[in-house]
Amino acid sequence: MPEVIAGLEIPDTAAVAEATRLIQETTRPVIYHHSRRAFLFSLLHARKIGVQPDTEQLYLATMFHDTGLLTPFSDVVQRFEVDGADHARKFLVDRGFPPAAVETVWTAIALHTTLGIPERLGPEIAFTQLGIATDVIGLGLDGLAQDQLDEILAAHPRGDFKNEFLRAHVDGLKNRPETTEGTMNSDILEHFIPGFRRTTAVERILGAPWSS
Repeated sequence: MPEVIAGLEIPDTAAVAEATRLIQETTRPVIYHHSRRAFLFSLLHARKIGVQPDTEQLYLATMFHDTGLLTPFSDVVQRFEVDGADHARKFLVDRGFPPAAVETVWTAIALHTTLGIPERLGPEIAFTQLGIATDVIGLGLDGLAQDQLDEILAAHPRGDFKNEFLRAHVDGLKNRPETTEGTMNSDILEHFIPGFRRTTAVERILGAPWSS
């Protein structure tokens, strides 16, 4: 029988079961619970407006979206969002997913911290970001039913989420701070790492090797 939380079914597929085990075993509890809550919130938002995303793709995108913060998933120096997207792509390709599904999941993860674009793309991409944003900054929280929220939080409690989530980002990015330039993650590093200062777009333009 499929797992049901707050009236929402976790997709009952082999890939979902394997991804769940993988993320639970290789990430911090704060990331595992955050990812599961993000899926459930994304599905609540979609159903509220009558949209039916591919729930397997949505689940895989939300579960893998923060894996790029972890060293085992990061063998090149690039944005953590791209690390996670690349790892998810390999996971899906190795399991025979069609190219369109692979690219949807990759795009949902790669763009999950980018504002103003995911909502213009497919439902799996748009609701991945919305579910994540609900869990991190409370976007759309006031439109969700309290009884469902209570059940989701009972299954996946927040604990000291804000502080643990920020610490996971600092730990995952402090050795590659240059990859955060131009992203929201530079805000986090500037706040927590003494001496780190992001380079602004104005500085880049004025410092360009042109005379004017």
